[in-house]
Amino acid sequence: MAKAPRAWQRMLSGRRLDLLDPTPMDIEIEDIAHGLAFVARWNGQTKGDFAYSVAEHSVLVEAIFGRLVTDAPAKWRLAALLHDAPEYVIGDMISPVKAAIGANYGALDERLTAAIHIRFGLPAQIPVTVKKKIKKADRISAWLEATQLAGFSIAESNKFFGKPDPAIIDGLVLHLRPPVETREAFTQRHKELLDSIA
Repeated sequence: MAKAPRAWQRMLSGRRLDLLDPTPMDIEIEDIAHGLAFVARWNGQTKGDFAYSVAEHSVLVEAIFGRLVTDAPAKWRLAALLHDAPEYVIGDMISPVKAAIGANYGALDERLTAAIHIRFGLPAQIPVTVKKKIKKADRISAWLEATQLAGFSIAESNKFFGKPDPAIIDGLVLHLRPPVETREAFTQRHKELLDSIA
């Protein structure tokens, strides 16, 4: 009988996260922040001396979500910050790759998301209305990243991500930072939001 392949990953915190059956107890924010700070968006195809990380993207999405939903409670802002948290173990895949992989990727992402949400006091599945607003913030972030970092024209970005409301993106200029700085920014924002909920 063949031995089942290993389906867990050891984290720097010492935790072992089972990717097929993740539990909230095996999730630490330091592991998430560290992993996301080293995962490049756009497959690394961005301008600058540092990769544009998923941690940086997550902080931006949370800020945009706050502009879209000015009265959003801290728990939903936290959900926005954590919207790509599973990528700390499964990496960031561009949409065409996700489509090619199919339903298995989505199922893995959903299991990890549920465990992460529970770990930080959120419902396993957030309300559809909140999820849609986070997705809108995510698309606005993608538009900004595409035009400022990934070499897309405004016309291309409008076609792929939708034309954002100028008031929502006003003053948002993306800056690349070393991973240690984005890790700290993500961890700090997570702490601020958790403190606001408590």
